Amino acid sequence: MSLPSLSELESMFAEGGRLSREIPGFRARPQQIEMAAAILDAIAASRVLVVEAGTGTGKTFAYLVPALLSGGKIIVSTGTKTLQDQLYTRDIPVMLKALGVHLETALLKGRANYVCHYHLERTSKDGWLTSREDVGYLALIQRFARNSQSGDKAELAEVPEDASIWPMVTSTRDNCLGSDCPNHKECFVMEARKAAMRADLVVVNHHLFFADVMLKDEGVAELLPACNTVIFDEAHQIPEVASLFLGESIGSNQLIELARDGKIEAQIAAKDFTKLPEAAERFEKSVKDLRLSLLEADSRLPYSALEQDFFEAYETMQKKLSEYSELLELQAQRSEGLGNCRDRAAEFSQRLQRWKEEESDDYIRWVELFSQAMQLNSTPLSIAETFSNQIAQRPRSWIFTSATLAVGGDFAHYLAQMGLSGSGTLCLDSPFDYQGQALLYVPERMPDPNSRDYTRAVIDAALPVIRASGGRAFLLFTSLKAMRHAHGLLKEDFARENLDFPILLQGEGAKNAMLEKFRNLGNAVLLGSQSFWEGVDVRGEALSLVVIDRLPFAPPDDPVLSARLEKINRAGGSAFMEYQLPHAVLTLKQGAGRLIRSEEDRGVLMICDPRIIAKSYGKRIWRSLPPMKRSRRLEEAIAFYETGS
Repeated sequence: MSLPSLSELESMFAEGGRLSREIPGFRARPQQIEMAAAILDAIAASRVLVVEAGTGTGKTFAYLVPALLSGGKIIVSTGTKTLQDQLYTRDIPVMLKALGVHLETALLKGRANYVCHYHLERTSKDGWLTSREDVGYLALIQRFARNSQSGDKAELAEVPEDASIWPMVTSTRDNCLGSDCPNHKECFVMEARKAAMRADLVVVNHHLFFADVMLKDEGVAELLPACNTVIFDEAHQIPEVASLFLGESIGSNQLIELARDGKIEAQIAAKDFTKLPEAAERFEKSVKDLRLSLLEADSRLPYSALEQDFFEAYETMQKKLSEYSELLELQAQRSEGLGNCRDRAAEFSQRLQRWKEEESDDYIRWVELFSQAMQLNSTPLSIAETFSNQIAQRPRSWIFTSATLAVGGDFAHYLAQMGLSGSGTLCLDSPFDYQGQALLYVPERMPDPNSRDYTRAVIDAALPVIRASGGRAFLLFTSLKAMRHAHGLLKEDFARENLDFPILLQGEGAKNAMLEKFRNLGNAVLLGSQSFWEGVDVRGEALSLVVIDRLPFAPPDDPVLSARLEKINRAGGSAFMEYQLPHAVLTLKQGAGRLIRSEEDRGVLMICDPRIIAKSYGKRIWRSLPPMKRSRRLEEAIAFYETGS
């Protein structure tokens, strides 16, 4: 198969062309044609191309058409598993049919997404399930494993994705037995990898891509040598995801899982050796004691902030792991499972030692604390060199696309983060009529965002606009604390003013279920934090107001950010202008992008933070947003709903 010419490509996308004839509702957009043409050129020349495509451009079809017609092997990586499923089950089949092309496609996810026959059988036998709900789910999963072709847990809708049974019936990189597994020949993960090797186009997600490329673990590394084109959709997420996998982490849940797996395996294969489960129990307790040595929750601490209590507990945990490891060594030959536990214990011991002892100017060591768990991390301050080396290994085209990669049309921040200097870039505006469809409203007389009563002021300012919009609002916050405070205030205000708009709060249900409820209610007010700033698509009248409490500058006390800023300043740069401000602009663009999702949508984007007007950098921020009408007057925001203009 040869690449189409530019004129052939343009005729496919044109009004009355092949795509409009074959795909119901397809509309020709000049921006989409320009993007497809640029990608066609990049694929033909095996070049790197970075494309910002505004909301409504139709970027999925813009990259799929040249990719599917290229005749080479393609990897498409998306931001989330949800987008991955959507691309594989909906968008790609539609486009293949429209183009009349027959290609083999495959969906590849991380191993934790597939039922593991070994762990399913072990869980069925060990009788450790204490919840009646999990017992019921186990029966469903057993039937699913017998009948499923893929073993992908996403296909078993009756068992919630976050059900506690899943870790017991799936494998991880740590506890997979690999070729030693007695179920190796029927393994769903291996079948998925084989299908990916055969396929012309493979759909993965960013976490899987980087976990594999860096850890050589999940199957993508085997695909890359034969691959001609790699396409990253939602590419704005890559710097953060890549940082996770270019560094090294170990979590308390991994350590506790090692202890519990040892107890289960001992029960199956070494019942006569009671010292082993006893040592596993002591090790598990030492891990929990380490977590309890730090009182904070939902926070991040740099290594330098850790105190003596932590290091004493850390030393005890290492000692208990060593004792447990010695006993595993004695029993490892009695089963594949015990051998795996022995290997994991040795690897974890090395990782724990490295984390405590290795210092580097290029990495930051830090601890992330959750309510009952913790993660020890060593994160690179820059991924640029490593990633640029990856790209330079073999000539192929690399396409990076998202609605938010540039600041005022300038890609310098993103290119520097990714090590993509010299790459081709293209910035495409949205085809939507923002002047007619949207209003940017920045209320007057707002206090300083750091003032004590700022959230109260945000709700006071937003309330008359919420009333005018008839609910139908997202209130997006830069912190969970502010979101929860606003939720309490809004409930009181609605009760006092007899407003019956339903209030939904992030965390009160699964994200997708909350969004579906929001759409169905038609007049709800949803309060969200970070996870609702992007990847959320509510079209139509159900969403007509987006309120953003403050400019999304990342908290400077975050240990990774703090170390990166310090490194820029030490080198003589301006950390605020080079990193913090561009990062805030891109995040704000994501939040603002929730408002207008189609040609028919209308609404108000309300940014409460007065710094967007008062500070010298404010102009750079609002000029990066879509070209909406702007106002500071409440009556104009209300009139937008009343008059439709």
